Amino acid sequence: MNLKELIKNTEVLAYGGNLDTEVLDLVYDTREIKPHSLFVAISGFKIDGHKFIQEAFQKKAVAAIIENSKFRSEEYSWIQVPDSRKALADLSCAFYGQPSHYLNMIGVTGTNGKTTTTNLITAILEDAGHLTGLVGTIHNRIGKKTLPVRHTTPEAPDLQRLLRFFLANNAAYGVLEVSSHALELQRVRNTEFDIVVFTNLTQEHLDFHQNMENYLLAKGKLFSNIGYQVHKQRRKFAIFNVDDPYSQYLAELTRVPIITYGLKNNADVQAEEVQVTSGGVQFILKYTDQRIPVKLKLTGLFNVYNALAAIAVGLVEGISIERIIATLENIAGIPGRFEKVNGGHEYTVIVDYSHTSDSLENCLKTALEFAQGRIITVFGCGGDRDRTKRPLMGEVAGRYSDLCIVTSDNPRSEDPEAIIAEIIPGVEKGSQGKPFWSIVDRGEAILKAIQEAKPEDVVIIAGKGHEDYQLIGSQVLPFDDRKVAQKALRQTGKWRD
Repeated sequence: MNLKELIKNTEVLAYGGNLDTEVLDLVYDTREIKPHSLFVAISGFKIDGHKFIQEAFQKKAVAAIIENSKFRSEEYSWIQVPDSRKALADLSCAFYGQPSHYLNMIGVTGTNGKTTTTNLITAILEDAGHLTGLVGTIHNRIGKKTLPVRHTTPEAPDLQRLLRFFLANNAAYGVLEVSSHALELQRVRNTEFDIVVFTNLTQEHLDFHQNMENYLLAKGKLFSNIGYQVHKQRRKFAIFNVDDPYSQYLAELTRVPIITYGLKNNADVQAEEVQVTSGGVQFILKYTDQRIPVKLKLTGLFNVYNALAAIAVGLVEGISIERIIATLENIAGIPGRFEKVNGGHEYTVIVDYSHTSDSLENCLKTALEFAQGRIITVFGCGGDRDRTKRPLMGEVAGRYSDLCIVTSDNPRSEDPEAIIAEIIPGVEKGSQGKPFWSIVDRGEAILKAIQEAKPEDVVIIAGKGHEDYQLIGSQVLPFDDRKVAQKALRQTGKWRD
């Protein structure tokens, strides 16, 4: 694409050098530069991309997008913009041909439930005959083709490249988990959504957003932007969990029709008479004048909310309620989301991604619904992340568990023992005298929990879910809670083939 043409809809403060040249790639990481790339220098939180401009041109970049006027030069072509992140998003949409203008785009945001909800929506759309591209935490995929994941919501060029790939492979829909980081860092800027869904908002990511108000404002961008620029001939909708107190604020931001779902408050799509068991959850779906029984293999009250959100999307897209329910009732589970570890039989072992106090509470309350024995919880908190949630998670684990084992999650650059020390006061407060242990090595902690388990006990291994690695210092080490738990069941003689 010609550089002059590429930048014509991007706000430019000044420029220098030859702009009448072809751009073959758009990059923000010099490690990915190929000849004729346009390099976008981003002033990051830890690394300033402007420092890599010389390297970019050594690798035959054709020009650089800069924020800092100090990097204007007669030695290379440059384009100064007021905000490199915004420019990166604008350029990415243009470079990849505005794919969101041609796909039906569904975005799901919220602290918890994004992964399950997007997977349920994708299943509903695909069962109705619509090829769908999914962008999320576990994987990016279209049909049976799976693509690697870097972030819950990819950086702008990666996202637009992915959407273009979906379009080139004849997808009708793009379904995205939209994180607060992505919204704040402009990754989905100029992406045209047709349906946006809000699941819930609880404390998370305060290391990045600083406070709940900023966190809410970031989420709000998804709802204030929908319908602002329209390039498709179709109606747009915002779908809200009416039981979440933040829904009202977010609903006031949007200019498009609103659909609500919930259990406690009156909603357009509502669940009543909910029954939770270890084998699943069933409820009565109330929609218009209909009352329809639903029986899911997924369990937990939180999955009722996830299913209701997906049902609302399916209905908006004109899929029959009978087909939607048939799809949902056939789904056995989502990787790492309240996932039972096979081989236990008498011993229920569950791996869950819950890494906030709210999601951990939902997980443990679900276990309480069917546990005949004790609840033994193994959990930790990630390093280099919101420290204020550590005692909160500890308190929840202590309150709802009969035995807690506090361990490492992904400590990253922090001392694992220091992280545990910040969790323990919460455990002490919540447990009120019930036993708890701290075991730094996560593998040893899982083994100890399974050694302690008796028939009818439930072991919850929380925090990492589908992840198959552990981040310790600068190392990425292989580690899968499910495989480690299976090994422990075999090692203790509790495996039943």
